[in-house]
Amino acid sequence: MSSISAVARIAYLASDVLVNSQPPRPSSSTFTTTFEAVSWHNVHKPTLISLPSGADAGSVLLRHRNASLISYTTAAHSQVLNRLLPHLSELSALPLVLHIAVEDDLSDAFTLRSTLPFVLYSRTAEQAHDHALLASRLARDEKKAVLHLFNAASEDALREVDADKVQPFLLTDRKSRSQNGYTNGANGVNKTDGAIGVNGDSAETESSTQSALYKAYETAALTTVAFLRRPIRTYTRYGPFDTPTVILTVGSAHFDFEVEGVSFIELSLLNPIVPQQILNAIPPSATRVIVLEQLSRWQTKWTPIYLDVLSIVQNSEGDVRPIVQSGVYGDVNSVQVVDILKLLQQAASSSLSTRLHLGYDADASGVISSPAHVPKHEFAYLKLLNQLFGEHLEIANSPDLVQTQGELATSPEFALGRIRGELDARAQLLSAVQDLLRDEKVSPELHTLLTQWVHDKDDAAKSQQLSDQIVQLLEGGESARPAGQRVYQLRSHLPARSRWIIGSDAWSYDLGASGLHHAIASKLNVNILILDTTPYTARNASDPNRRKQDVGLYAMNHGDVYVASVAVYSSYSQVLQALAEADKFNGPSVVVAYLPYKSEDAPALDVLKETKMAVDAGYWPLYRWNPSKEQEGKEPFILDSDAIKNDLQRFLDRQSHLSQLVRSQPQLATELVSNLGDTLKQARKQKAQQSYAELLTAIDAPPLLVLYASDGGKAEKVAKRLATRGKLRGLSTNVSSMDSISLDDLQKEEFVAFVTSVAGQGEFPQNGRTLWKALSAAAARGERPLNYVRFSVFGMGDSHYWPRPEDAHYYNKAGKDLNARLEKLGAQRVVELGLGDDQDADGPETGYKLWEPQLWKVLGVDAVELHEAEPEPITNEHIKVASQYLRGTIVEGLEDQSTGALAPSDTQLTKFHGIYQQDDRDIRDERQAQGVEPAFSFMIRVRMPGGVCSPKQWLQMDQIADEHGCGTFKITTRQTFQFHGVIKRHLKTAIQDINRALLDTLAACGDVNRNVTVSAIPSLSKLHAQVYKFAGDVSTHLLPRTTAYHEIWLDKKLVAGEALKDVEPLYGEFYLPRKFKIAVAVPPHNDVDLFANDLGFIAIVDEKGQLAGFNVTAGGGMGVTHGNKKTYPRLGDVLGFCTVEQGKMIAEKIMLVQRDNGNRADRKNARLKYTIDRMGLENFKAEVEKLLGYKLQPARPFTFDRNVDDFGWTTGEDGKHHFTCFIENGRIQDESGKHFKTCLREIAKIHKGSFRMTTNQHLVITDIPTENLEEIKQLLVEYKLDNLSQTGLRLSSSACVAFPTCGLAMAESERYLPILIDKVEKICEKNGLRNDSIVMRMTGCPNGCARPYIAEVAFVGKALGTYSMLLGGGYYGQRLNKIYRDTVSEPEILAILEPMIKHYALERLDGEHFGDFVIRAGYIAPTTSGAAWWDRAGGEGIHREATA
Repeated sequence: MSSISAVARIAYLASDVLVNSQPPRPSSSTFTTTFEAVSWHNVHKPTLISLPSGADAGSVLLRHRNASLISYTTAAHSQVLNRLLPHLSELSALPLVLHIAVEDDLSDAFTLRSTLPFVLYSRTAEQAHDHALLASRLARDEKKAVLHLFNAASEDALREVDADKVQPFLLTDRKSRSQNGYTNGANGVNKTDGAIGVNGDSAETESSTQSALYKAYETAALTTVAFLRRPIRTYTRYGPFDTPTVILTVGSAHFDFEVEGVSFIELSLLNPIVPQQILNAIPPSATRVIVLEQLSRWQTKWTPIYLDVLSIVQNSEGDVRPIVQSGVYGDVNSVQVVDILKLLQQAASSSLSTRLHLGYDADASGVISSPAHVPKHEFAYLKLLNQLFGEHLEIANSPDLVQTQGELATSPEFALGRIRGELDARAQLLSAVQDLLRDEKVSPELHTLLTQWVHDKDDAAKSQQLSDQIVQLLEGGESARPAGQRVYQLRSHLPARSRWIIGSDAWSYDLGASGLHHAIASKLNVNILILDTTPYTARNASDPNRRKQDVGLYAMNHGDVYVASVAVYSSYSQVLQALAEADKFNGPSVVVAYLPYKSEDAPALDVLKETKMAVDAGYWPLYRWNPSKEQEGKEPFILDSDAIKNDLQRFLDRQSHLSQLVRSQPQLATELVSNLGDTLKQARKQKAQQSYAELLTAIDAPPLLVLYASDGGKAEKVAKRLATRGKLRGLSTNVSSMDSISLDDLQKEEFVAFVTSVAGQGEFPQNGRTLWKALSAAAARGERPLNYVRFSVFGMGDSHYWPRPEDAHYYNKAGKDLNARLEKLGAQRVVELGLGDDQDADGPETGYKLWEPQLWKVLGVDAVELHEAEPEPITNEHIKVASQYLRGTIVEGLEDQSTGALAPSDTQLTKFHGIYQQDDRDIRDERQAQGVEPAFSFMIRVRMPGGVCSPKQWLQMDQIADEHGCGTFKITTRQTFQFHGVIKRHLKTAIQDINRALLDTLAACGDVNRNVTVSAIPSLSKLHAQVYKFAGDVSTHLLPRTTAYHEIWLDKKLVAGEALKDVEPLYGEFYLPRKFKIAVAVPPHNDVDLFANDLGFIAIVDEKGQLAGFNVTAGGGMGVTHGNKKTYPRLGDVLGFCTVEQGKMIAEKIMLVQRDNGNRADRKNARLKYTIDRMGLENFKAEVEKLLGYKLQPARPFTFDRNVDDFGWTTGEDGKHHFTCFIENGRIQDESGKHFKTCLREIAKIHKGSFRMTTNQHLVITDIPTENLEEIKQLLVEYKLDNLSQTGLRLSSSACVAFPTCGLAMAESERYLPILIDKVEKICEKNGLRNDSIVMRMTGCPNGCARPYIAEVAFVGKALGTYSMLLGGGYYGQRLNKIYRDTVSEPEILAILEPMIKHYALERLDGEHFGDFVIRAGYIAPTTSGAAWWDRAGGEGIHREATA
């Protein structure tokens, strides 16, 4: 069987959509024959699309992006494959296999390699069959494109897979993976032959994207090997192992003979190439590696696999590394041992930069001969132009013209004049053709040809073909008429040309004199290629009096010019894509190309290193600016540099990197001012013109760069305000994060102001750490690169955050360290270090007001009078009111595939929809080092009043966690479900699946009433039903009325032509100042921690056991800011009694008083607890009663005795059974020995009752009929979910999520608390307290999600491994605890608790709980009110903590 038949068969059987490109007529596709044969015998029939020669396959493939698997088949041809280039970035993210049949040269197909994540090569028909199957599996599993290149001439016998087994194979589960999602190494890659077999080892882990891709490949290969029962190799080695020479081949070559001292390696996996794989393949004895590639027509000096191997070898460990040389080969069918020996002689006698040849004479290699007068470094790009445009290419200032027209012919002015003349002549030709068409006597045949030419005159291939036919007819007598004569005279202009002017970076020094300005301003359809050959390491060695202009920025400011910045040794495919787009653009195009040579004989590694350093550092960004896309409603700017994708906004904001053109982008996106449709486009254009005008007028203004490092956004706001004030004073000011600038760029700045806060134990915030590391590394080397930089630093911190004397140095440590480090590197301090302290009267503003005027004085603008008001800072209130009732630009953000995130303003709005944007903080630093954006994902919280769901809903939640989330889900402290790890493209489908389960996420978060919680009370079935219904009624009554949720997530449009306007009768367009929480408790159970809520309803039962009404509480809340004494936790106050019927309206009126009186100026003081303390409780109550129109009745007696759950079995008053499970910290997952997720799934399949969540993050399987009792008990026993042998301490514990997903976390919580409890419960057991309940809670930050401030013992995260320790909370939630130690780590926690627990065990009173004991024993003072929470913190008497 031929390889083409084998591949075509698998492609047909595996695909949902199959696209095949036909060859030029009269040839027919060899794939088509197999497709027809397979279709006769198989049920599976994909959508088959046959494309004529020259059709744009890329756009067809993109139209089927929703298919599970797309396959594309074609023979390798430059015209076919080059048409894919503009679409590669989008195609690479599709489940797509590109099967390319290659005859004798991989050059055309290799143009696709660098952009696609996976590339396979098959030499034999059996390999082609197996790789086709593997590629299909890999693309389908990973949702990424796979390029499968195979030898079209191969034929051999092979054992095919049965047709009916292909689809089941593709749908089977993946082979075993470890918890991080990668293969466990049991069946990996054998280090001696690269086989995916049964006795190998997985490749060593590489901290790179390549490694992740390889592991994905390995997983798919394992599955394929198990299916096929034959090995799949990443490479094949033959010949002796310990040889001095290794020949590594890529392509169809196979040398089945032995050569002494030589071993051969055939590569099959061409991308990703994992360094350890290559190093394993090369024996330690090797002194020379020759990389032979089947690339006869490769257009650049060095071949791609050679560059990869060279880089791997050069970067490997060890003192002795083999020499790596590049070679190409042609026809090797007749190659014998003697030819290999000649190749070795050629390698030994040639320089390392000389390309070796095998299988043909070097002069007949097919490589384009170099023009005599073209420098070698320019020749690489000339070859690319020839490859793309061939005979249609016209270089208007070609050196070949010098011989006939003199040296002036190479000047841009001459070239521009020549092109203008040609375009004018073509315009005359078009006029003559139109005149000839109007002539009634012209023959029908010529009329048809001329009509087609008018339509296709700009298509190079078609216009050439039509030109030959038209000229033939004109020469045959059709040119007798005047119009025909004019057409014949201008016949040389009938074919379309790709017109180029090529120049060097010398043009960048004087844009006017070089003629470049005239070319750009001419608006002619001309392409300009400018080559910049300055090496990155020599960029500062040029004459300082000659300023090099940013040609790309200059050209883009004209607004109607195509501009691209490319580097052939960084991204070969991007160069081809840019050249193709430039030629297609109707107007001037400027392509600035980087080729850093120190000399024409520079070795490959030097050029590669220089290019990599320049691109990685942002010195040479790769981008494309296409104004024509704006007319299509698309983003005109595309950044192609992987290393700085995560800094796109900051990069565009830099004056030296395109900021003047797009400075409007971040401002418009965050301020939400008319940022949709045509309004946004017009605003961008106006802003671009304004920015360009500012650039011209601010040339002489003193420059000021403001850099900030900020985690919470406070320092960022100060920095941006400083920059705004600088602009108002006439300074040329830019502002960005510290990590947006490199050390090399920093040393070019004149004045720099730094504003930094602190994170953790005096560390730099996340967006300042990279620059700080660079500064520290330079200082360690003894360098002083900042001799010409003048600077000042303003640090922001809290002097009370680290109160112990030994920790006092952490206060403002980042600012202090930065101040000293800059001075050590040679920078000149112009204003002394400024320090802002949260504890000052005006917070950081106290210190800032002293620091800022000094800065203006140094810059000479202190006397400038400001007549323009500073723009008001954008707050959540602005975002809400401008959001069109919670719409914002969420829809547009969901469609943006360039990032995994949403706009910052939209992330504030999605909270109202139950969604938080997060990222994996475990790998945040790693991804930043890789130059990619954080691993963004989203948390989805379900709104489920009362925390009750049916078994069917449980199964649907379980499925959603697997299909859209991280495979687990969490029961929250708000008695509902929470999903983590949902990526952006899954958001909408996840929300829709939740709604299909008759649940929703609306108002689960945000400044609205959130999920209403209810006591679980499984034994009181009738009473629970009543309070559960009441909670649902209150939740529904207080729901936002906006239709945005249904429009965005459920695709439900407004009626009446979408002309209806949303109204929020309760919330208004500003909604509430902050979140609002309601709980309903049934005494004596306070499991909902009722007093910690903004509003509470305490169920009161009459003498008949019926629900009589509720005592109403108001003013509870947990959130605190470390060190900020204006913030504190508070317990709710009892206002009075109401009936069940009155409860809903009382909830409304209390919420409305908060809406109208809450502090909207400061979100940290915006909760209801602060409103009540500010108004006074009686005034607040009077305002509520005024809105009600009646007074509340006096509160009725009630008693609480616990806030923990009652675990185990109980039987309700209706005879049904209930089991309360212990789910540690609410995480529903399967782990070793605890397959709780599976258990609950199996129970849900047979359960006839319901599930109830508890606010302590546990689960009640409730309403179990007696006939199902034993069946459910058996499942609980089988999966060990019936185990309630945990200590009382563990059963009473609770933790929030914290790391790795919560963006606010300062320390671990959910992952650490069980470990801490392991150690503390040993102390309890030693003192006889194993079964005693001690309420212990932990949070990763002070916002209080796990309600730590009412626990008996609590730990609140301050930094990694560091917590505040709190003691003295009430056992049933009736009393706040207090800070006992401001800063403790684990050893200190255990040292404190061990004697304290022993003391409690020995001296407690009967029934005395731990929180009561530590107060009575004098460890901590009781907290009498929220406002007094900070008073007497730190312990009492001999237990008091020393403070700085």
